[in-house]
Amino acid sequence: MTNRRAFFQSVAGLGMAAAAPQEASQTDRSYWVRMLARLADPVLRNLAAGTLRQNMPVECVTGNPADRRKYTHLEALGRLLAGIAPWLEAPLDPGAERDLQQQYAGLARAAIRSATDPKSPDFLNFHEGGQPLVDCGFLAQAVLRAPNELSKKLDAGTERNLAAALLSSRVITPGFNNWLLFAATVEAALAVMGERFDAMRIDYAVRQHQQWYVGDGVYGDGPRFHWDYYNSFVIQPMLLDVLRNIAPHARNWESLLPDTLARARRYAAIQERLISPEGTFPAVGRSITYRSGAFQVLAQLALLGELPAPLTGARVRNALTAVIRRTLEAPGTFDKDGWLTVGFCGHQPHLGESYISTGSLYLSAVVLLPLGLRATDGFWAGPPEDWTARRIWRGEDATADHAI
Repeated sequence: MTNRRAFFQSVAGLGMAAAAPQEASQTDRSYWVRMLARLADPVLRNLAAGTLRQNMPVECVTGNPADRRKYTHLEALGRLLAGIAPWLEAPLDPGAERDLQQQYAGLARAAIRSATDPKSPDFLNFHEGGQPLVDCGFLAQAVLRAPNELSKKLDAGTERNLAAALLSSRVITPGFNNWLLFAATVEAALAVMGERFDAMRIDYAVRQHQQWYVGDGVYGDGPRFHWDYYNSFVIQPMLLDVLRNIAPHARNWESLLPDTLARARRYAAIQERLISPEGTFPAVGRSITYRSGAFQVLAQLALLGELPAPLTGARVRNALTAVIRRTLEAPGTFDKDGWLTVGFCGHQPHLGESYISTGSLYLSAVVLLPLGLRATDGFWAGPPEDWTARRIWRGEDATADHAI
């Protein structure tokens, strides 16, 4: 593709006309793939070409843009790939979507090559300052979710460079909060890549979070509970990914997985009930500019086939589609060149904390995790179902909600 217009013409074959995202004939899956492409295209194409630093804006209203430039590009890569990795890894049938998937898988590997090559103009910062540990964690999570496409299929030199980049983040001491899980996720990814891993970093993170569990499917972010979406942005998805992926390499923590999964199932049930009949949700807590990323746990449980009753894949698909439309289609969400802007529902730059910049916003992509399921899975193939808030607010009877 020589330009963005040619690219979006190519995805029109999936029923995803860029000018008409809500066309009646469009399937939910094709709509989600279109949104994936819209998020991924500028990040992966520029990084693969070595032009990410040159072309990506660094919007940061309440913080220091010069400081965020040290970190924002790795944020964009790690967070985007954490969201689209299951789709990159999915066994798709031949056709337009698979062609697009293969194109993006190649771009993702080229982007990793550029990001980890010390000779690249886009060689990224993996160890200077504190922030790189966070986004090494998200990049490592992407490797856990797509080990074949994002690790095994790398050329040998890039695989070594990626391992070295992740290893270099060990010089950063994590905070006594959700940051412990970034360090643990890096170690789990290194184990999956066949590298030596630090079991202590995993043990400290997962056992400390057992101490921070406050009940009814929710963890504190450190010793204190915070009203925000960090249980979904970081804590529960990383706990699940670390415990599920480290098991073949060490059995130390396998007894923790059943309770961790049960808590995630409860949290997913709560998340589904937070989605209003209009597809909105409370703008509560820090980092709300991650938009649809607030529903990573619900999306992850759908991907894993672990949704709690009475939730069904079709019901969650409809709910998350409504969230995606409300958060990613609001006017001003993307700038004229296709980059995300700071905001929750459109461009709202003062909603961004001092640590928020353009690259941070790509955590919104984690809502797309169910694209890792086949199109024939009930999540995609089941007939549309209204979600809980829609049912209740139109007067329909429903089962009572209960804590665990």
